[in-house]
Amino acid sequence: MKKFTYYLLYGFVYLLSLLPFWLLYLLSDLMFLLVFFVFRYRRKIVWKNLTTSFPQKGEQELRQVERRFYRWFCDMMLETFKLLSISNEKLLRHLEFRNAEQMELVFDEGRDLAVMMGHYGNWEWMSAIGLCFKRYPQAVMGLIYHPLRNDQADWLSVAIRSAHGGICVNKRHVLRHLLQYKRQGKRSLFGYISDQAPKWENIHLWLDFLGHDTPVFTGGERIMSKMDDGVFYLDLSRPRRGYYVVEFKLISQHAAQEEENAITHRFFQMLEDSIRRNPAYYLWTHDRWKRTREEFNELFINVNGHNILKDQQKTTEG
Repeated sequence: MKKFTYYLLYGFVYLLSLLPFWLLYLLSDLMFLLVFFVFRYRRKIVWKNLTTSFPQKGEQELRQVERRFYRWFCDMMLETFKLLSISNEKLLRHLEFRNAEQMELVFDEGRDLAVMMGHYGNWEWMSAIGLCFKRYPQAVMGLIYHPLRNDQADWLSVAIRSAHGGICVNKRHVLRHLLQYKRQGKRSLFGYISDQAPKWENIHLWLDFLGHDTPVFTGGERIMSKMDDGVFYLDLSRPRRGYYVVEFKLISQHAAQEEENAITHRFFQMLEDSIRRNPAYYLWTHDRWKRTREEFNELFINVNGHNILKDQQKTTEG
C-alpha cells in the first residue's frame, strides 16, 4: 500500500514538474494567497524570527520582508518539483556557477571537497552542483540528508534530490561513504546543510547568529577535519524568478589544519552575511531558536564529551 501511495504521489508531482516555468509561477502566486492569507502557515513563528533577528528594522519594512519570504517560499517548493523532469542542459540555463574552478584545484591535489550551505535560496536545486565541474565530471556528489518519518515523502525526497546525479547519504553513514570513495580513488564533493537546530543531546557549541545565542551542529566539521577536505561556502543569490547565482567561497583550504570550531564559526558568519543582504530568502518558518542555553544548562551536564541529563546522572550515581 505504501508503494502504491508513493507512485500516486510521484506521478502527481512529476506532472506538476512538467509545467512551464511561467505556469508554475502562476500556480505559486495562487498558492501564496492560500498559505499567507487563508492558512496563515507559521506566520507567528516567521514574525517572531524576523523581529528578533532585525530589531533595527521598522514594522513596515519587516512586513515587506515577510510577504516577499512567503512568495519565495511558494516558488521554492514548486521549483523543487521541477527537478524531477527538467534536463541538465535546461537547468544549467537557470544556474550560474562562479568559482567552481577553485574547487577543482582541491581535486587536483588528490583531496575531496565539502560544501557548506544553509536553508537559504533554493538549497534543493543545489543537488545539481556536480554539474559545475568541467574537469571532474565523474566526481561523486554526495547529498547528506536526514530520513523523513513518512516513507512516501522520504522516497519522493530522495528521488528529487538524486534526479541530477546526486547520491543521497544518510547522515549517520557519511564517513563510511567518504572513506569508501577515497579507497576507490574517486573524488567526492559532499554538501552539508549546516544551519539545522541540533537536539539537546547533540549541542556542543553555541555562537551568535543573527543576534541570537544559537546552538549549532559541529559533527560536519569533525568529518571535514578528519578527511582534510577543502571547504567552501555556497553563497546563493536570486537575480530574478527562476534563476540563481551560485558562488563558491573558500572557508578552509585544509580542514585538518584549522582550530576546533573555526570552520563552523566562519560558515555562520558567511551565512549571516547572505541573509542580511537579502533576508527574504531564508527559511524563517523554522523555529530555529526554541532552545536556550539557560534551559540547556539547567537540564544537562557534559561528561566526557557527551551531554547527559542531570536527573539521569543522579539516578546513575545513586
